[in-house]
Amino acid sequence: MPYYIQRLYNTCRASFSPNGPVSEEALEKVRAMLEKMKPSDVGLEQEAQVVRNCSGPVHERNGSHRSLPQIKYLHLHECDSFSIGIFCMPPSSIIPLHNHPGMTVLSRLIYGSLHVKSYDWLESTEPEDTVQARPAKLVKNTEMTAPCATTVLYPTSGGNIHCFRALTPCAIFDILSPPYSSEHGRHCTYFRRSLRRDLPGEIEVNGVTFSEVTWLEEFQPPDNFVIQRGQYKGPVIRT
Repeated sequence: MPYYIQRLYNTCRASFSPNGPVSEEALEKVRAMLEKMKPSDVGLEQEAQVVRNCSGPVHERNGSHRSLPQIKYLHLHECDSFSIGIFCMPPSSIIPLHNHPGMTVLSRLIYGSLHVKSYDWLESTEPEDTVQARPAKLVKNTEMTAPCATTVLYPTSGGNIHCFRALTPCAIFDILSPPYSSEHGRHCTYFRRSLRRDLPGEIEVNGVTFSEVTWLEEFQPPDNFVIQRGQYKGPVIRT
């Protein structure tokens, strides 16, 4: 029988198109397979074991002046229809608030613990001025510890704009459909809460009043935010 990651790839190939999932049923097949993903399926059993042997958040040892290890991205596959990859995050590292325009995203925390905060836009049309703040609603603000359920983000719902802060060493397995593509206008844009004080905390959209509105504005992450390309050591996917 093929390796589990190969079977997951085969399911993705049948379930995704350059326009995203071919159906809700197809998406559910991928989600169900992700639910059973283990660190050993992608060559991360040793890293997961280290986390299991520790209790509580892992903090910087031997002083706090050393720079923390950088986030690593393990690339498994990318085509016009989907991409597969793993973000390996050291404790206290942060992936800033960012979006997935026109994309469906399946994420599974395969080991460790993290804090996730996510939002959805309240207005579907983008402002002409990209510097302008946009209203968003909070979808999730919680801690997650593996093993936990796969999350699914849709183009306009489910928390399409999210950020992560690692509480322990952790790894997030991501499937994006379709993947980021500058050619097709699917850029990764980073956001932060607007610093403006004159924006309303309550707005009406299509006759519905939303309170506790969060206003987000684009920003460039600091120069020390770098995601390194790591080496994937799991079974090779045969395409």
